[in-house]
Amino acid sequence: MDSRWDSRTANRMNNIKASTIRGLLKLTEMPDVISFAGGLPAPEIFPHNEFNAACTKVLQEKCAVALQYGTTGGYTPLREYIAEHNHLGLKVSPDNIIITSGAQQALDLVGRSYINEGDKILVESPTYLGALQAWNAYGVQYLPTLIDNDGIIPEEFEKNIQQGAKFAYLQPNFHNPTGVSISLERREKIIRIADKHGFPIIEDDPYGQLCFDVEPTKSFLKLDSEYRSCFGEYCGDIMYLGTFSKVLAPGMRIAYVIAPLSVIGKINLSKQGADLHTATFNQVVVYETIKGGFIDEHVREIRAVYKHRRDIMLEALEEYMPKGITWTHPYGGLFIWAFFPEDVDTTALLEYAIAEKVAFVPGEQFYPGEVKAKNAMRLNFSNANPDKIVEGIQRLLRSYEKYLVQISAVV
Repeated sequence: MDSRWDSRTANRMNNIKASTIRGLLKLTEMPDVISFAGGLPAPEIFPHNEFNAACTKVLQEKCAVALQYGTTGGYTPLREYIAEHNHLGLKVSPDNIIITSGAQQALDLVGRSYINEGDKILVESPTYLGALQAWNAYGVQYLPTLIDNDGIIPEEFEKNIQQGAKFAYLQPNFHNPTGVSISLERREKIIRIADKHGFPIIEDDPYGQLCFDVEPTKSFLKLDSEYRSCFGEYCGDIMYLGTFSKVLAPGMRIAYVIAPLSVIGKINLSKQGADLHTATFNQVVVYETIKGGFIDEHVREIRAVYKHRRDIMLEALEEYMPKGITWTHPYGGLFIWAFFPEDVDTTALLEYAIAEKVAFVPGEQFYPGEVKAKNAMRLNFSNANPDKIVEGIQRLLRSYEKYLVQISAVV
């Protein structure tokens, strides 16, 4: 039944579509479904004991702070820790940092603060679906930019800058959805190009610490800072988005932005209107959990678990998938990106997969422009245990075979 609110909906809602991924996450609640759809960490390696100890300590010793309103910028000890002990090899001022309710909120705050209707934003093609959802409401125009196995192509990056882009949104490490990373050589080229054009970049880095086979590559923030003399404060052209969701627990919704002071000021104003501040209790608990150096040990454990699961999925794909199907071989992160033959529509294939009790995300969801790879799919390897991964790939094969039979019958 329609309500009187329906005729009063804001026009911007016409640009907002439901998330396929969020819808598919409902399937994870069904015990007989093997889901490769969401970018879910493995719950069995959440630091239960450490969180329990931190919660107890916070409620016993810091209850008056943790249960009270906080500043919009975030809990000062947590910002100080990030400024001094971040994994980027870069020390910044705590004033360069604001705590957000997940990196997704940071993306929305960027929209509130920096996007006008009709603005052109340079993005990788494909790109993170959540960024598109955050910015579609603001009437943005995307400039899709080609990527390959070494990440975004610098020549395409510069060409789209010259098409009037306002800023770039990039995922340099273990890209969502493809799993590829931007090589150091390309990062250096991109920083030089951006500096030449006076062009800012949002560096979204949720997976940077989840490297399996290689050492971490210098971040854009680190490379850009080497151009500057900021005397303890970061004053460059990068807005860095980091998060504790992939290395502690996504349910805590603790992320952060590192950026020049002027950017932090704008984000701060936008956040005041959004939620006043990120949950104080969660911030204090995260700080108490990580402050003794626990997170470094925990990240090593996560890497080992996810590397094993990635290897299992790659082996299963190699064993069970027929010729004509290819996939990326990521050096870290959470995702593998697979291509089926060009005449395969993975959105249609998903219906057959769900019937076989296995889920993935169709690739076309991640494309910001008219050109979409309808034959691609994103597979998550972090959430399912190894036995489930093998069984899930076998189910995916069965669904593909049934899809082909149906397509042949129609033709």
